[in-house]
Order: sequence, then C-alpha cells, then structure tokens
Amino acid sequence: MRSHWKKQVIVLSSPGRVSSKMQQLILPVLLASFWTICTGSGDWCYQSQFTCDHQCNAPDKWNHAQRDCGGNHQSPINIVTRKTLKDERLTPFEFNNYQQIFRDTIKNNGHSVKVGVPHLSTISGGGLPSTYKAVQFHMHWGNNGGPGSEHTIDGEQYPMELHIVHMKNEYTDLTTALSDPEGVAVLGFFYETSNSANRKYDPITNTLRSIKTTNSNTSLPSISLAQLIPAEQNLTSFYRYNGSLTTPGCNEAVIWTVFENTIPLSVDQLRVFSELQFHDGKPMVGNFRPVQPLNGRQVFRSGGAVILVSSTLLLAAIATALGLSQPN
Repeated sequence: MRSHWKKQVIVLSSPGRVSSKMQQLILPVLLASFWTICTGSGDWCYQSQFTCDHQCNAPDKWNHAQRDCGGNHQSPINIVTRKTLKDERLTPFEFNNYQQIFRDTIKNNGHSVKVGVPHLSTISGGGLPSTYKAVQFHMHWGNNGGPGSEHTIDGEQYPMELHIVHMKNEYTDLTTALSDPEGVAVLGFFYETSNSANRKYDPITNTLRSIKTTNSNTSLPSISLAQLIPAEQNLTSFYRYNGSLTTPGCNEAVIWTVFENTIPLSVDQLRVFSELQFHDGKPMVGNFRPVQPLNGRQVFRSGGAVILVSSTLLLAAIATALGLSQPN
C-alpha cells in the first residue's frame, strides 16, 4: 500500500483590521525582500541545504550552475497513471549477470551514497534500443523515512528511490555515453516502509556509519544487484519516458524506466541514510530534485502496468454499480 504524503499550504494571516487586499500587497514584498537577502550563488545544492549562511544554487537555480538543467526534457517527473499510454514494445527486461556477486567501494560523494558496479551486469529488452551495462547505483531520500523519492506516482512521494545507472555497451565511460541522446538507461525503484528489516540491505546499511562525512568511502561487502531489487518476475510493470540526469549537468540523454513494485526497508534502515552528512556537516536529508514539467512528453506503460491500472478501474466500476463508492 502506498504511503500518501500531502503537501501543506501555509496561509499567512495578519491581525485584525488588515484587509485581504492589503495582505495580497504585503506578501509579495516580504517574499521579494527575502530573496533579495538570500539569493543562490556558487555550487549547486538541494533545497534542504540552502540557508542565508550557506548560499548555493538550489534546484530552481540549477540552470545557473549548468545550462542543461533548464532544458525541456528534465527529470524527475510526476507520473500521472491515467495519462500514460500502453506500449506493446515494453516487454519484460532481460537481466544478465544481475546475480553476479561483486565487491566495490561505497562512497559519500557529498550529494548521495554511491556504489560503483563492475561492467558485467547488463540489461536488454524492455523496449530499450540496445544492451546497456551497469555503471553505478545511488539513492535519493527524505528525512528519517519521510517523503524523499524523486519521481512521484499520481503525486505520491515515496521515502526513497534507487537509481541503477547503465550506459550503452559500446561505451567505456559515462561522459561519452552522455553525448548520445540514448546513451544512458536508468532503472528507478521506489522504497516502501516495512515493519521488518530487509536483511538483503545489511551490506549497505551496516557500512553507512563508516562514510558519514563527505568524500569518505569504504569497501562494500560482497553484494549483487539482484538482491537489492524485487525478483525479476515482479518487474514487468513499469513506466518509460525520455529525460535527464537528476543532478547537474542534467544531461538529456537518459531513457528512464520507473518500476511499480517497491523495495521494503524498515524505518530504522531508512533513518540510517539520514545520518550521512553534507560537506558542511549538516545531515544529508532531502537530497531529491523536485519534479519537472513534462513539456509535451508522453509517458508510456508496459503491459504489466496496464493490468494493474485496468484492475483499479474495474474495481471502481463495480463499486459504483453496487452503490458503494463514496463522494469526494
């Protein structure tokens, strides 16, 4: 079951006799004054890092640091399921060597936790134009298990999101792959809060306390990509669109696949990620980019996803027919 996180709107009210028209005049002045004092500069950062003492380019100013961040095909996005189109070409993926055990370095890079992957694991099928090999994976999260995924589904934000980054087989480095409009394929997975710990994640969560500070790293115990994600037979329901990297330089060279089935983690496991630190020593929380405009792009869904959507519609129709539906 999805956790629903609702945005709250804070209404500024003024005492007694100040009219609503006066409030409308005052509020823009106050906001303008604030942004005059606190304007972003320097390197890019997440909104959670921005303060008057630490002025940096927050997400809405990333295009100041990297021009491509102001492009028309940016990621992440909000996936509105009723507006997706079924694409028969989105067949099940072929995951090759995802069971391969490997050891690599896990690093706090100042923006996330990143793990390098030997170029042995590949993906093909799934409507991809080529075979892609895994390069690295990283996560984005909220604050102590609060909303933190980058993509959202019908406005719902999950506690955390995993990105497994792949590049076309013929490339030897990610920089070259990013010069190809279809050079990179990223698989996105949502995490869901579970009542029990996911022991498959012990190699990662047990090492996070060793890399709290920026640029610290340590050796990761033996692990496989397969143990981090749902079983292959549960990965037939997904969404597809063309987008970008979700951090500067925001290169628009990514084929995105966002899976419906979630990965369970306990609240305690999710909280460990919030114990990491940004470069200034503050807790690394809220390291996600807000959703970006679609700008006319179409989001597609696999055959597996349409079954779930159709089932929902069918249940709603039955409930309506039986007079069980509730008014909004």
